[in-house]
Amino acid sequence: MPRRPAPLPSSRRRGAGEPPPGLFPDREDLLRLLSVLAIATAVAAACSLLNRRPEPFCDSPLQPPHDYAGGDSCQPCPHNGRCVEGKLECVQGFKRHGTSCIEDGLLSQTATKISELLQLRICDQHARALCGLPAKILFQKHEVLDTVDHLLSKNPAGLNEDGIQLVKVRVLNSAQGFFETAFTSNKAKAFRCPELVAERHRPLTCQVRQWISRNIIFVTTFCIMLAALLRILWIIYWRQTLSNRAEQIYEQVCEILEDNAINAKIGNSDCEPWVVASWLRDHLLVPRERKNAFLWKKVEELILEDSRIHQYPKVIKGESKVVYEWQASGSLKTKKVQGARVKTRTSGGGIKLAEEMAGAREQAAHAI
Repeated sequence: MPRRPAPLPSSRRRGAGEPPPGLFPDREDLLRLLSVLAIATAVAAACSLLNRRPEPFCDSPLQPPHDYAGGDSCQPCPHNGRCVEGKLECVQGFKRHGTSCIEDGLLSQTATKISELLQLRICDQHARALCGLPAKILFQKHEVLDTVDHLLSKNPAGLNEDGIQLVKVRVLNSAQGFFETAFTSNKAKAFRCPELVAERHRPLTCQVRQWISRNIIFVTTFCIMLAALLRILWIIYWRQTLSNRAEQIYEQVCEILEDNAINAKIGNSDCEPWVVASWLRDHLLVPRERKNAFLWKKVEELILEDSRIHQYPKVIKGESKVVYEWQASGSLKTKKVQGARVKTRTSGGGIKLAEEMAGAREQAAHAI
């Protein structure tokens, strides 16, 4: 039998177009390669940015921004900034933010404060004119600027010349938006405070005076009615006070007459049962009350209404006098229920009055 040819090796059995097994990297090697490439790219980009020098600014005094805005050699100097030798420096009131200058708030605060002071000063002048006082109403532009300079001198806020100029521009713009525009007698443009705002700046005394003048009829009627009401209330209070005082004196009269009657009944020869009305009045009333005839008249009315007191005329020292005498047999002190309501004199006042009247009778007897 013929011999079979020996089998070829496996490498020889591959096609001629198949790559060898170690030609391509495996998956892990491929990921490592991509990581290395990414890191190298990032490092290269960072080094490029760090080594890149910023584009200088064009000097603002030499070249206006619109002349070099599209140039490649330098970038334009931003507003509110000064560029010298390629460097940017923001004016006062602004701070650098990247390649621009933004406001830091100082200029706005100062401009707002000066605007408020300017409005207050001009509107106060207009308010004085509304109150009939000598004042100026119209202010021309140069007068407004002079006023702003005066206010800035008192409130500098640490600004330099550039900052002051910016503040003046803002204050003037604010004034043009707030004040009304008018013309002087010379046809010059001027500012004045709005009428409604000026009225709110009037002093309180001026507002009250003008309100009264506008409502004089109402105010006069109100004052008359108020005066009449106060008069009526005073009369009511005065009569009530006088009535209370008359009741107090009346109770004192009753006590004195009762004490005098008791002393006469126990056999005291120096004491009479009656008391002269005028002596009793002068004894109980202070000098200021004696001038008020209505007070004692009220006391006499209370005495006449009391049935326990007898009133009759009597001749003493050749003159006719009105005397009072206690007629009740009981004791007033045991029946009185309102003694704690008023202040009364003690019974010693009645005894003292009796002694005075006894002395007066003795003097009359000696005179006869």
